Order: sequence, then C-alpha cells, then structure tokens
Amino acid sequence: MNKDFPRIITMLRKEKNLSQKQVSTDLGISQALLSHYEKGIRECGLDFLVRVAEYYNVSCDFLLGRTPERSGATLSFEDIPDAADDIDSEVKGSGLATQLNKRVLCNSIAIIYDMLLRAKSTQITADVSNYMMLSVYKIFRTLYSANPDNHQSMFSVNPGLFSGYCDSYMGFYSTKLSFETSMADTSPSSKKIKEMKISSDMLSKEYPKQSSSLFNLIQHAESKIKKRS
Repeated sequence: MNKDFPRIITMLRKEKNLSQKQVSTDLGISQALLSHYEKGIRECGLDFLVRVAEYYNVSCDFLLGRTPERSGATLSFEDIPDAADDIDSEVKGSGLATQLNKRVLCNSIAIIYDMLLRAKSTQITADVSNYMMLSVYKIFRTLYSANPDNHQSMFSVNPGLFSGYCDSYMGFYSTKLSFETSMADTSPSSKKIKEMKISSDMLSKEYPKQSSSLFNLIQHAESKIKKRS
C-alpha cells in the first residue's frame, strides 16, 4: 500500500477547506470509504486515483508521492533558478549534481528568509541565521581541515572542539527557535508566524520559481529520515 497517498489526499482536501462529506459526494463514493482512504485503511483502485487527480487538478505521480510537483513534472537543472549568480562559473564546479544541490538549497533558503521578512522578527531571524551560519562554518572547516597541510591559523577555536561546539550551539538555537515561535501570546512576531497560512499550493503561487526546489528538498530529506526510522 502506498504510504504517501493517504497523507496527500488529506492535505489537498484540507487545503481547499472541504469536508469529507463534500469530497466523497463529488467523487461518487461514501464518506466512510473516503475516510478509509485518508487513513490508509483501504487502498483505492486506478479509476479512483485518476478521478482524484482530475478533481484536485494534480498528477497521479504527485498523489502517489513520486514527485513533489503537482503537475507531475520532473525537476531538471534548467528549471531551477540560480540564486548565486555572483559566483564565477569557473568556481562553481562542473558536476551537475553539485550545482543542482546548490540551487535547491539556495532557493529553499530564499523562501525561508522571505517568510522571516514577513514576520518582522529580529530575534527569530537572528536565531535562524546563527543556526545556518554554524552549520556552514562546521562543514567548511571540516572540508578545510581534511588536508593537514592547511594551516589552522584561519580559525581561533581549537580543532578538537569546534565540531562539538557547533552541534551544541546549533541545538541551542534550534531549541530557542522552537520556543520563540510558540510564544504567540507574548510575541507579536511569533503571532505573525503562527498566522501564516502555508500550503504547497500557496508556496507554488507565491514562489513560482523557488518552490520546486523546496518541495524536492523536503522529499529528499524525508526519504533519508524514513530510511533511518
């Protein structure tokens, strides 16, 4: 049984603020059967899959979790806008996978910072930035330190301590961020974040160029997590 289908059809229905009764009537099935489909208790047939795809105007591949693109399109390198054109092309590297991953990350981060801009929270933006900077610092220093001939004079933190310190402070900022975004009653900026109506449909409309990168990042990240769980 496909594990993504129940989650996706539930998400699509809730995005459009439709009741199970309304959707089941429109699709010509009982509300109980739709409930079973959404809970993953029953597996639907091909005919129903096609009807749902037409009903929500999405592809069957999207419904089955085979692609994060509602249209069913496969993400190609040319489809992703480059958010770092200021870096000389000779420095970017020739590997297609490398450039693809870079664009996915840059575009996803651009969406995050746009959301932070809308929230107008200096503190939350600082915590997100600190977390990301520590992550980039750790990765860069790890790559830099792989060659023992590279002098450590560029850094002031002890080579044996920086990795653990980064993990510790990243955990600190992650916990702080979770706490601050839950303080809707005392923080105006947290309230703005809580009031943001975010959905895959909204992201596609608000960020037509960058959203595909974020959707693919989510799909990639969750595929890695599922392998470990």
